[in-house]
Amino acid sequence: MKLILLGAPGAGKGSQGELLKVALDVPVISTGNMIREAIAQGTPVGLKAKALVEAGNLVDDETVVGIVAERIRRDDCKNGFIFDGFPRTIPQAEALDALGVNIDKVVNIETSDEEIMQRLTSRRVCPDCGCPYHLVNHPPQVDGICDKCGAALIQRKDDDPETVKDRLRVYHEQTEPLIGYYQKQGKLVSVDGSGSDIAAGTARTLAALGR
Repeated sequence: MKLILLGAPGAGKGSQGELLKVALDVPVISTGNMIREAIAQGTPVGLKAKALVEAGNLVDDETVVGIVAERIRRDDCKNGFIFDGFPRTIPQAEALDALGVNIDKVVNIETSDEEIMQRLTSRRVCPDCGCPYHLVNHPPQVDGICDKCGAALIQRKDDDPETVKDRLRVYHEQTEPLIGYYQKQGKLVSVDGSGSDIAAGTARTLAALGR
């Protein structure tokens, strides 16, 4: 099965992808990981991406699509894959169609902006050991202190309220139009992504996929 996971940042695409890959026995392919891997392997498009990143620029659509095309040709994708974070825009989706990649289903994980704000801005991480926390769902035993090593917890820049608002704005402007794009193709299924029970969300997704 070839899937695309759609949803705002913090909707749960990463968490759902990890459980779905086990249930469906296909790899999860995230844009960030693909780009880092292509750069590390020194592939032609990887070298192009490296030059862009080192110059402080975003990796352009053509390069991202080239990296995707390389990645899905690998043996572990023969039985399908799950895209997390790709495509991000209508042009990327059109380029994917132009490659002749037949996506089976696009899962739109629906979560309100208010819940996403609460999820992301409540995240904390230990700068020393990397242990993650959540002030609501998984708080430390002592406020602001890592349970494992005693270091003071920090909030990542990505989880700062203003940064989260900006990420949501970009999602609504650039990525949300993909919902209509795939709806017209008859490939969209929408799943309730609210709440903190990840396993329940996976069960809803598998049910929507007829599994």
